[in-house]
Amino acid sequence: MMKLVFATNNKNKLYELRKILGDKIEIVSLSDINCFDDVPEDHETLEENALQKAQYIKDKFGLDCFADDTGLEIEALDNRPGVYSARFAGEDKDSEKNMDKVLEELKDNKNRDAHFRTVIALIKDGHTHLFEGRVEGEILTERHGNTGFGYDPIFQPKGYKLSFSEMGLDEKNKISHRAKAVEKLCKFLNSI
Repeated sequence: MMKLVFATNNKNKLYELRKILGDKIEIVSLSDINCFDDVPEDHETLEENALQKAQYIKDKFGLDCFADDTGLEIEALDNRPGVYSARFAGEDKDSEKNMDKVLEELKDNKNRDAHFRTVIALIKDGHTHLFEGRVEGEILTERHGNTGFGYDPIFQPKGYKLSFSEMGLDEKNKISHRAKAVEKLCKFLNSI
């Protein structure tokens, strides 16, 4: 079985990804390889951040790996928070404060169109590959549901009556931005 490092310590992301991949690929986290560094992600695009994280692990540990970066891009906010999604309301990465800030900035704005975008950077056998997943939707006027993480309670994907937070993980994983990017990653890995 192929083994890859997923350059994250986010337990939610790790759980979602392992659920999507099943037993096709063994995924190990940063803590599994005893990496407790604050892996840098200080670029202005999702692509650059994902690549920076993957390259950091490859350079330090010599292991094939992949990293992702995800952003919520809201049309009425000029695609903010985007690359700053986790830190939108401050460096403490507080999801509740981030959602409050989005809801406050949108207030009565009629345009609530938004999308989540995930970019995965894979470094395997000395080559770099990028995979993108995107899901269209809208920002709700208040929180709905209490599962998931991040902005899930205020994001409703297009064509659905539930927020990401109200969906079961299996349902979310069929349509999410991360699932779409991972699907492309898997298709590539299965082709080599």
